[in-house]
Amino acid sequence: MTKEKAQARREHLAKMRAEQKRKQRRAALLMWGTGGLIIVVLVGVVGFYLVKQARENSLDAVANYKYEAGQHVWNAVTYKETPPVGGQHNNYWQACSIYDKPIHNEHAVHSLEHGAVWITYRPDLPKAQIDKLKEVASSTGQQDYMLVSPYPNLPAPVVASSWGHQLKLNDPADPKLVAFIKKFQNGKDTPEPGATCGGGDAITTTADQSPLPPEPTGNQQQPPMETISPSPSQSQK
Repeated sequence: MTKEKAQARREHLAKMRAEQKRKQRRAALLMWGTGGLIIVVLVGVVGFYLVKQARENSLDAVANYKYEAGQHVWNAVTYKETPPVGGQHNNYWQACSIYDKPIHNEHAVHSLEHGAVWITYRPDLPKAQIDKLKEVASSTGQQDYMLVSPYPNLPAPVVASSWGHQLKLNDPADPKLVAFIKKFQNGKDTPEPGATCGGGDAITTTADQSPLPPEPTGNQQQPPMETISPSPSQSQK
């Protein structure tokens, strides 16, 4: 092989090696670039999901009030909020349950004092939404501290109330309803934590079935004794 041919071959091999290295660098850059892009996209998606979830579960719209507890009365009470979230209330509390007719404010407020969440809805709410509301109420939080009833002239389709706190909602499927129940049912502002929301002295009738009980006189039965529930459910779903 002549000297010129050997030189030409060496140069050709050098070019081939250089080209191969360029291809390898290009492939590496493409791989790292694609991987980096995927990571950026994943971080963006996760971040978007977390922000969206935080926004959906935000309780910034909750209205907060201050009321003195233990104000038991026998007369009907005019409340500032609709539905009420605290203040004077009847000596008898409403048994925590799901009702298909309105209940007396004065009994419901007493239940709030014991730690209940009272979910009210407009009577003309579509049946599918009422069913959804009942589904949420039946599967979230402590059922022995859950009160649900229709409420005429409600300021929103659905209103969730606890003692001193209230949230207005347009849709019973709104995740804020679940967040409200988990935070405020038997929450830190409950005046009488552990007091039963049932028992033999609880009112089980709706407003159309029974009027407010009259004040006892003479030898009539005295007001109910408020007792601590022996084993309130502590599970939060």
